[in-house]
Amino acid sequence: MIEVENKLLNSKKPLFFQVKNAKDIGVKTPKVVLGEDLRTVVRSLTVFQKEALITSARTGTTWRLASDEGVYLNGTDYAPAPLCHLTVGMVASYMNEITALAKLRNISIKNIRLIQDNFYSMKGSMMKGDMIAHAYDVELEAQIDAEASKETLQQLVIDATAASPLNDLMKRPHESLFKLSHNNQELVPDKALEIDGDLMTDPKMIFDEAQPATGDWNQTCIKMGMTPKHKNSISGAGSSLTDQQDRLLHLRGICTLRPDGIKEITQHLYNPHGSVFTLLSEEGPENGGQGRAPDAATYISAGIGFCFMTQFGRYAKMKKKNLLEYRILQDSFFSLGGASGGTGEKGSAKALETHVYLESEEENEFATQILDISEQTCFLHALCKAKLNTKIRISTYNN
Repeated sequence: MIEVENKLLNSKKPLFFQVKNAKDIGVKTPKVVLGEDLRTVVRSLTVFQKEALITSARTGTTWRLASDEGVYLNGTDYAPAPLCHLTVGMVASYMNEITALAKLRNISIKNIRLIQDNFYSMKGSMMKGDMIAHAYDVELEAQIDAEASKETLQQLVIDATAASPLNDLMKRPHESLFKLSHNNQELVPDKALEIDGDLMTDPKMIFDEAQPATGDWNQTCIKMGMTPKHKNSISGAGSSLTDQQDRLLHLRGICTLRPDGIKEITQHLYNPHGSVFTLLSEEGPENGGQGRAPDAATYISAGIGFCFMTQFGRYAKMKKKNLLEYRILQDSFFSLGGASGGTGEKGSAKALETHVYLESEEENEFATQILDISEQTCFLHALCKAKLNTKIRISTYNN
């Protein structure tokens, strides 16, 4: 078995950190559309190791996050998988809205734990070109210790989840838009919908120069042991690289509030079976926090970008194509939270706009093909196109 280089480890940088020199290295913010707008640039380090720089137009803060895959994709399992980032961001966003709305309604919450399950599937054949990803309804259990009736708490969580901008992204179909560059030549996408605008500058040169701000960032993302086995834990080493797919993916995020106000999320990857990671999240000062860890929208945006990038690497590896380098610049547009942002409205979102930069030894036809199949097999672009609900259950908080 060929040993895969661990570039994330060799970089000597923390997996997650706030970037201190973002403006100096040319990081730019996206246009302001809905209020919580982010630009996410992602590059491949190896086939499945990736790093992203995510910048908020609202806060001006840039975070560097990293992602890897487990043995199911023959990865090194050194950093959380892409879908883990989305689950963390989603449950953190729900926690933001629940606690903020509880204060507005004078509901005193003594203790709270959110347990969120996300489900996806992959079906079809990569070689035949009919492989496609699907996303399914979210299951959210809210364990709450408060002096309020179960009915009151049920309505609280229903209204709070509706106040999250992510809820709109997954409840209404949002068809993502794209620009495509192959070997520095702009191409017209084939099936993928095109952005009405100019191709943005390739962010290739900014990643290596990103430096951590002062802080102990090693606590922001900690790898634990393997996820406990679940009835859905049936996919093992190399399973995600088989041509014919008909499998269910299952992730769980368990979110609690630390005494210092930081959200701690324990991430389980049940299927394909992977490691447990514990991640921290906190909103910036503009949104009522201190910005000591990545905020919910940063995790969400990174997760979508990472998942999309994984599909490029997987397709090229399975088709034995010489994809040398690949990067994206993704703009995501969210409203402020209805409760946490004080708007009093349901959360809203707009379609993603993603610029794709490929370098390969293949013909241009390969570039348009890999864009289409990567969009088609991306679980989180599937989530954006779906009409999904969050199924809520209220239960007793147990220490």
